[in-house]
Amino acid sequence: MSLSASDLSSHEAQHDADSLEPVGTSGIAGLSPTKLALRRFRRDKLSMISFSIVVLYVVAAIAAPLLVKLKVLKPNTPHSDLLDVNQGGIPLGKFGGITWHHPLGIEPGLGRDVLSRLWLGITYSLGIALSATILAVLIGTVLGIVSGFVGGIVDSVVGRIIDLTLSFPQTLMLLALSGTMVGFLGGTLHIPKGENGNTVQAVYVILVLALFGWPPIARLVRGQVLSIREREFIEAARALGASKWRIYFKEIVPNLWAPLLVYFTLTMPAYVSAEAALAYLQVSVKPPTPTLGNVLTDSIAYSVSDFEFFFFPAALIAIIVVSFNLLGDGLRDALDPKSTN
Repeated sequence: MSLSASDLSSHEAQHDADSLEPVGTSGIAGLSPTKLALRRFRRDKLSMISFSIVVLYVVAAIAAPLLVKLKVLKPNTPHSDLLDVNQGGIPLGKFGGITWHHPLGIEPGLGRDVLSRLWLGITYSLGIALSATILAVLIGTVLGIVSGFVGGIVDSVVGRIIDLTLSFPQTLMLLALSGTMVGFLGGTLHIPKGENGNTVQAVYVILVLALFGWPPIARLVRGQVLSIREREFIEAARALGASKWRIYFKEIVPNLWAPLLVYFTLTMPAYVSAEAALAYLQVSVKPPTPTLGNVLTDSIAYSVSDFEFFFFPAALIAIIVVSFNLLGDGLRDALDPKSTN
């Protein structure tokens, strides 16, 4: 059967229209915003490298207590026979006593294995930072949602609380209240003190970091809620008679997870650094329980005579902080690609 001229021209026009269809449109159209964000994140090599490093640290932190119980790691075992007593307990050999049995050397003075102490220290440092971050995000999210959604006098009261909290000098308050609050937590609330009082000391550090760290999160959430509450789906939920709690948790919170996730990954490294600073001020967990902060503090006295002992904890903290910051930047760019323009 032959085609007429009109049929042939229609066939050619359809072929030309099909050839002008954007490449890859059909593949992208069926993807959800979450899958699009994951695709953008996976294409960022630097973000994937930082994500891999963060996962490695988390796995190491989880595995450390088990390895200590199995006696693979021996963070508190002294090796006095590997120290030069004539030079003030400096490790024998080169590079801080690095050997196959002690890949990062041994600690001057006591002779404890540096790798074991740093590995277990990751567990305590990340545990403190993670607990403080979760608590700060929880407090800030709740107060930010209530402040932004309810408004009026509630918004004003929460705003003044934020201003008052930010006006306190955090480090000075932490030092001044250390003795009183640690005694209160251990005596009144009956929190177990643990080895050398370190359990109650860790709880105190977590509470202080969280109670002084929630205001920026509350301000972030409040701004997001002020924008979300004017959208159509919130008005529809109100018209259908949804309760405030349903609107909070079913309508608002799902739209906040992206900025909260980014803020979470940026707050974690800040609290790792804060724990190290507090250990130097003798407020955080104290030896023999290792944290990255108190191992670094112990190494400062040997920064010249045994530089390797000072270098390894400092480098480990730096890698953790940089990795979390790069991960946070990558998540922000993936979840909000317009922010890179």
